[in-house]
Amino acid sequence: MTAELDFVPFDCDNHYYEAIDAFTRHLDPKDGPRCVQWAQIEGRQYQVIGGQVSRVVTNPTFDPISPAGAMHDYFRGNPDGKHPIEFLTQREPIRPEYRDHDARIATLDRQGISKIWLFPTLGMLYEEILKHDPEGVGIMFTAFNRWLAEDWGFDYQDRIFAGPYISLASPEWACNELDWALAQGARVVVMRAAAPTTAHGQRTPFDTIYDPFWARVNEAGITVVIHAGDSGNSSNGYANDSFSAQFSGVGWKPSIKAFNIERAAQDFIISSIFEKLFDRFPNVRMASVENGSSFLADACTKLTSTAKKMPRYFTEDPVESLRQNWWINPFWEDDVQEVAEIMGTDHVIFGSDWPHIEGMPNPLDYVSELEAFSPQDQRRILLDNVTALNTPRPL
Repeated sequence: MTAELDFVPFDCDNHYYEAIDAFTRHLDPKDGPRCVQWAQIEGRQYQVIGGQVSRVVTNPTFDPISPAGAMHDYFRGNPDGKHPIEFLTQREPIRPEYRDHDARIATLDRQGISKIWLFPTLGMLYEEILKHDPEGVGIMFTAFNRWLAEDWGFDYQDRIFAGPYISLASPEWACNELDWALAQGARVVVMRAAAPTTAHGQRTPFDTIYDPFWARVNEAGITVVIHAGDSGNSSNGYANDSFSAQFSGVGWKPSIKAFNIERAAQDFIISSIFEKLFDRFPNVRMASVENGSSFLADACTKLTSTAKKMPRYFTEDPVESLRQNWWINPFWEDDVQEVAEIMGTDHVIFGSDWPHIEGMPNPLDYVSELEAFSPQDQRRILLDNVTALNTPRPL
């Protein structure tokens, strides 16, 4: 596939499967009951988060695990009409490249990928479970990020750029953790698309209590990614809000819960503009990764409609603010041409979600989705845009 390209792509959405001790290696044992512990229940291993058994994934040891891209055909439209569970019958021992940076480098070479952003799996799911304890969230992710720095690093051989997880549950913790991450050489940080729960209740991420955090982001010129995870977005009684997917039984049926990820991203993105984040901090760059893109047209309609009704509020066209300050990684099955028409090809970034089951079996299969684009635009989407985002832009 790379023979068709005169460059080597940068994949903005890769994942690791967390080591068994990812949350506990650097956690004081006395904080285990408050934050994370392992438990064996009916012969299976589970993690207990804040005293609650987590079932967000069926096997948090990830050994064995379904192959990368196991559900590719399902998300492509399920042409054979299979039950979702049929895609997950194959299991294999966990591969070294899922947990080891040198093995991952060798895999990137085989795949024809130059560099990757690397994001959590379980780490994107646990803040919601522990949100009732904002201080505990900070303790948990302090330990998690130290493990991440130790096992993966934040800039490994200028090819693997793992994003430390930033929670906004405590504005002070977020500032301190960002300062630590920057000192460790982080090129990107990641958070969930959610209104955080603080010690004083829920707040928008763009409340002025977070201005010290965004000021640090603005000054450092580091990119902030919102990545798919458990945002806590509610189905308001129409569906079970549990994040874990239940593909069991002949009665399996679709659920509006499937749209929670995109709704959470839309709310986050629109709020960043309504709350004038970029007026206050114009050097902030944000990317939405693995949150889909079908909401973009509706978001632009809402922004335009609001601007017409409240023309004195906005200092610039809110749709232009979206286009200037946000970069979008569509689901691989989304219409990338539509995304490019809305955002411009300079604000679309390629991500494969490898090695997750809902991702692409081979990252560069994505090249076929870009056949209608010029070679210059293909290069922007596959390489140049995320390369620029990965380069700090300090003031």
